[in-house]
Amino acid sequence: MHTPLGLDAVIPMSVHARYTRHEILAAFGRGVGARPDTWQTGVLWDESSESDLFAFTLDKSSGGFSPTTRYRDYAISPELIHWESQSATAADSKTGRRYIEHSKRGTNVVLFARLRTDDRAFWCIGPASYVQHEGDRPIAFVWRLLHRLPGDLYADFAAAAA
Repeated sequence: MHTPLGLDAVIPMSVHARYTRHEILAAFGRGVGARPDTWQTGVLWDESSESDLFAFTLDKSSGGFSPTTRYRDYAISPELIHWESQSATAADSKTGRRYIEHSKRGTNVVLFARLRTDDRAFWCIGPASYVQHEGDRPIAFVWRLLHRLPGDLYADFAAAAA
């Protein structure tokens, strides 16, 4: 049994369940009718739920990642995730400030991770809160998960990034 995401009763997602990009978009009500929006990058601001959605791949050794998109994203522990923003995001930009100040602003950060690019679905690792950041373009963040990663998922995430 999975734990409901808990952002809003109308977002039918569960923590530690797997979803494709289209399913994530549909769950957040993005798109028209049965056609969800297009989501090409790993970040999306969803204004209706006031949520930043981050979808990232842990193992970037394959999949055609360019040097500017080989972000260092990995599980530090079952509770902490290291994630890097897009290379154009500055800490003092509107987007960077929204990430850093999300708790104070009352917005959400929701993390989705997959092991490799050939995995169609992402694990919903759930809501996270800001712990710290350093650097600029990209910004290196540490996020604290509201729901700990299960042991097997943490082991896979740690191994994929090693």
